[in-house]
Amino acid sequence: MNRNLVDIIVVNWNSRDQLQECLRSIELSTKKEENIGRIVIVDNASVDGSANDLQNFNLPLTIIRNKVNRGFAVACNQGAAGSEADYLLFLNPDTRLFENSLAIPLAFMERPENQHIGIVGIQLVDDYGQISRTCARFPQPAHFFAKMLGLDRLFPRVFPSHFMHEWDHSDSREVDHLIGAFFLVRRPLFEMLNGFDERFFVYLEDLDFSLRARQLGYSSFYLTEAQAYHKGGGSSEQIKARRLFYSLRSRILYGYKHFSWIAATMLMLGTIIVEPLSRIVLGVAHRSGSEIVETCRAYRMLWGSMPEWMKGARR
Repeated sequence: MNRNLVDIIVVNWNSRDQLQECLRSIELSTKKEENIGRIVIVDNASVDGSANDLQNFNLPLTIIRNKVNRGFAVACNQGAAGSEADYLLFLNPDTRLFENSLAIPLAFMERPENQHIGIVGIQLVDDYGQISRTCARFPQPAHFFAKMLGLDRLFPRVFPSHFMHEWDHSDSREVDHLIGAFFLVRRPLFEMLNGFDERFFVYLEDLDFSLRARQLGYSSFYLTEAQAYHKGGGSSEQIKARRLFYSLRSRILYGYKHFSWIAATMLMLGTIIVEPLSRIVLGVAHRSGSEIVETCRAYRMLWGSMPEWMKGARR
């Protein structure tokens, strides 16, 4: 194997404690024979001192400090730039590696019979040791329409989500997509795809990447022989309205990129006109004033930035 088998890229935004725990877990779980080339921390203008005091870790750290929050896709591409490793691991700061969390999927990818597999994810567990359901199908317009009307929550058997919630994630298999919390990619594939599409500030950039990889003939594989901890939510919990805004905007961008123009336009109109009403009704049903306020804030941002994101969607 090459000396620089894998580079690890961690994009951070105001996740100081989680980042420290993540790096500590890498330090404890990795061994010299795993040949980590670099661990690149890309800090998106954190104000909590996240990127400070990292010199105490016995790790080959490279720190990139962005003066503004450039988004997840851009930061991932920054971290991967110039890599000479065979693999790139995109790792969330709210994850913690266990023993062999990295060694097992790397060995799996090195097998000659797995050369068609371009992306690997492993089993992620939560605070209670429960397996998180982290795999998804490539969504069709119907999945998004059901979500915007709340039908996937009211009638999940009739309108299943594109997330594979019905499967217990207890066995290894090829899947359409793995969430990007632990996202191990062959570097040549990453370069063939020109990295993540930077129009996605956050959300769905990994889904878009998986679909483009599939279109080139590369599969994604969910591997249960290895595990890691993942908190979920992470730093985006700090900004719920903005999180919803970016999620909705990414959905529209994804629609115009991968669906027909008619389907994408219907999806866009449903997202900006129908869905805010259904979300407010749901907030009333939940007797949650904060849910209604966050929805209104998110849609104010979405409507206000329409000229910008519609221009990006049509490129």
